[in-house]
Amino acid sequence: MRKLAIGAAAVLAATLVTVPPAEAAPDLASLVTLKDVRKHLQSLQTISDYNGGSRAVETPGYEISVKYVVSQLKKAGFTPTVQPFSYTSVEERTPTVLARTAPGQATYKLGTDFTLSGETGNGDVNTSVTAVDVPAPGQVGDAGCEAADFAGFPQGNIALIQRGTCSFEQKFNNAKAAGASAVLFYNRPDEPGLLNPLLNGKRDVPVAFATRELGGELAKLAQAGGLKLRLKVDLAEVTKKSTNVIAETRWGRSDNVVVVGAHLDGVHEGPGINDNGTGSAAILAAAQKIHKLGKKQIRNKVRFAWWGAEEEGLRGSTAYVAGLSAEERAKIALNLNFDMLGSINGIRGIYDGDDSSGQNPTVPPVGSGAIEKTFADYYAKRKLPTIETEFSGRSDYGPFIEVGIPAGGLFSGAEVIKTPEQAKLFGGTAGQPYDPCYHQACDTIKNIDWKLLDTHADGVAFATQAFAKSTLPVNGETRRARSLRGPAMQYKGDRAVY
Repeated sequence: MRKLAIGAAAVLAATLVTVPPAEAAPDLASLVTLKDVRKHLQSLQTISDYNGGSRAVETPGYEISVKYVVSQLKKAGFTPTVQPFSYTSVEERTPTVLARTAPGQATYKLGTDFTLSGETGNGDVNTSVTAVDVPAPGQVGDAGCEAADFAGFPQGNIALIQRGTCSFEQKFNNAKAAGASAVLFYNRPDEPGLLNPLLNGKRDVPVAFATRELGGELAKLAQAGGLKLRLKVDLAEVTKKSTNVIAETRWGRSDNVVVVGAHLDGVHEGPGINDNGTGSAAILAAAQKIHKLGKKQIRNKVRFAWWGAEEEGLRGSTAYVAGLSAEERAKIALNLNFDMLGSINGIRGIYDGDDSSGQNPTVPPVGSGAIEKTFADYYAKRKLPTIETEFSGRSDYGPFIEVGIPAGGLFSGAEVIKTPEQAKLFGGTAGQPYDPCYHQACDTIKNIDWKLLDTHADGVAFATQAFAKSTLPVNGETRRARSLRGPAMQYKGDRAVY
């Protein structure tokens, strides 16, 4: 009996040894390689090279970029849809002018020193400037927020107002009531760059926005007395057309959709390889491999989207969201957005979905914080540093959060200057922009930090797989009416949204 028992045990042990181990679930972050992403970026660069050096909307470079994405999706088994849309834009009939006519003379550059509000009126104003309630040096202040700030304002002068505390709309209305012939906002001292002052509808006087550097210089001159500016705006409305590319997985719940998007267009000045070839290439690589996860891993339908005319003011994503019925919107669980992932002096930024920094101009929809945490936990596990980046609505997630759909994503940085603390975390050069070629001709395939892009592409794939399987932390995986998602996007202060 003892010999028999020993023999049986040996047979059992042998049987256990020969049982093959259970296969691990496929990992999309491992399936999507930097080589895949690089191949798509090289293709977009070639398309640009042979088509005028640009992939902007209404150019051959953009149209062929659309055909390339469609072709790649079809090879991966998708049935993509090319969704046309049209929008109203403005073009200069004659050149825009902002110039100092006294004391001395100076001419300022559109797009560098100043920009126009999307709701600006036309006009040609050459007159004195009044700086309104100028805050103390280095302070944000609340210039122009009260009607009393305009006490004694000279009728017909240009109002020069620093951004801060209250909305651009409120500041503008106070200036117009005081008789301003034009309004020139300028950025607050703690933030660089240019914004689009958000106003509610077209105005009948010119409205522009200057950098903090130019605004501070003009404010000193205005306080000293004798400052005169010429602000000339002569725009005409035109109708433009573009397209989005949409493709979704064959598996997954159609009432709990994960929208994964990136804008495909660039600016006219260059090929737009970092902005936003990187985001477009990363989600294309993820789309090509996602069906390898199998039906069990794709429980929620994933809808990939390549947006058109983002650089024209989020036109493609706006048209898409506006074209959805309330029922269709309610079926979207969340939006992931990837816009600039390989900035050569960049950061590993995660949209601040829980507003823990307190710097967001909007109140993020409920569930956005869970998306942020999903990215943060993933990179923390890999011991890769991250920082929160402003959830401003500046990219194509904006139209989604505006109607209460949770959103999140990654961002490697644009024109903002890298701090010494960030240089310690991510390497690179402090005091220089994240992307020194932002919106320029040098935004080519040479303008990429491949190591940073590789880790961002991993994050794209990881989050896509995680939410394809479950959106429990974001929305409880329950289908709900739009009214149950909470209010539409709320704005805090006057932080503008493109």
